[in-house]
Amino acid sequence: MKRVVALRNWLAAWAAYLRAGDFLVLGAALAVCVLSALTLWQGGHPDKAVIRAGGRVFAEVDLNAPRIVEVPGPLGTTRIEVQPGRARVAADPGPRQYCVRQGWLNTAGAVAICAPNEVSLSLSGRNADYDSLNY
Repeated sequence: MKRVVALRNWLAAWAAYLRAGDFLVLGAALAVCVLSALTLWQGGHPDKAVIRAGGRVFAEVDLNAPRIVEVPGPLGTTRIEVQPGRARVAADPGPRQYCVRQGWLNTAGAVAICAPNEVSLSLSGRNADYDSLNY
């Protein structure tokens, strides 16, 4: 309780030095930070899904129409589901299911890797975000 009172007293003493212009500058700085985060940290819209098997491109699929792509791998078949503007690994024979748990990918530069089955799904577009593989 004493700490809360001390904190309030310190904030009140600090706020006494602020003027109306200071609040305007703080508000403008906060607005610039929020707008920058909203505009600069958005991933671009994806154009196509690139599916790789064994390190080679298996298929490049347009993201305009829904479809399911079956990709063979050493452990079995990986099923990739494509919907307009997004894609996901729906099923994989790998033991840990990391790529399946990643869910829907919907930004350019997003990647799902099914390492045991040597299959990967990546979305590409004009304004791709960085991905953890190339960062």
